[in-house]
Amino acid sequence: MDTFRALVVDKEGDGTKVGIQEWTADKLMEGEVTIRVEYSSINYKDGLATRINGGVARTYPLILGIDMAGEVVDSSDPRHKPGEKVIAHGYDIGVAHHGGLAEMARVPGQWVVPLPAGMTTRQAMALGTAGFTAGMSVQALQNMGLQKEDGPVLVTGASGGVGSTSIAILAAWGYEVAASTGSADAHDFLRSLGASEIVDRAETTAESNRPLERARWAAGVETVGGASFAYLLRTLKPGGSIAISGNAGGIAVSTTVLPFILRGVNVLGIDSAGFALDKRIATWSRLAGDLQPPKLEESITREISLEEAPEALEAILKGRIQGRTLVRL
Repeated sequence: MDTFRALVVDKEGDGTKVGIQEWTADKLMEGEVTIRVEYSSINYKDGLATRINGGVARTYPLILGIDMAGEVVDSSDPRHKPGEKVIAHGYDIGVAHHGGLAEMARVPGQWVVPLPAGMTTRQAMALGTAGFTAGMSVQALQNMGLQKEDGPVLVTGASGGVGSTSIAILAAWGYEVAASTGSADAHDFLRSLGASEIVDRAETTAESNRPLERARWAAGVETVGGASFAYLLRTLKPGGSIAISGNAGGIAVSTTVLPFILRGVNVLGIDSAGFALDKRIATWSRLAGDLQPPKLEESITREISLEEAPEALEAILKGRIQGRTLVRL
């Protein structure tokens, strides 16, 4: 492709502008692998990258999109051959390196994961960065010994990509799952994924001066941060663990040492962007196998074109998107 379309954010005055531009391949950044992108997805981090104060974009102009799946069209990396289907996400993609909301992308070879056997590029982006983060979260809890008989697992930010995929994975494994959401319209959707209980977000974000409350949850998948994280710390059962990956609810946490020294709770940080390549490949293999949510493609709540992506990025920042939104390139 001599030219291709890309969704680009650039500075404009004191803010930014976002729009589709026609680029040539020579404007792409350095990398050993050039990919014809077939699918990308809409993530909260992509929305933040459109904001001058979002704390994500580190260079301008920048092609948006922190994940992609497609076909290698050119490669100087012996690990990846033209015609191979691949996934790329994390690292600096969509942050300081041009991303996946474009018909073409070029990335370093060490950022590229071969598409697992039995998985399509569409299914890969039905998971995307959000689904990969969910898979990492469930793995982390299982590695800490979480058993089905330990009790319910609370998933916060449940209607979002990480939350909804986590519910589907946990429920498929037989865990009892509670979903925390502030959206009444999402209740049926969350129950269809396997949530057995809905907890109102007002409860999980309410202020409390009590360092500990009734031990209720065996574990938590925490995608919100802030007051929601503090709530989980106060209400986790002894020896329980929280896999935390988000900060949409804020980065400040009001807590004490008591959950740690009286209940022995564990906090498991989930950093999907910097996850090592060998572990990344292994996790994608599991997402194509025993960690794959049931009815994966049915979890796609919306599939859009590149032209519709700017509106979707605005919507995700306002909490108006549930589940996974695919972008078809």
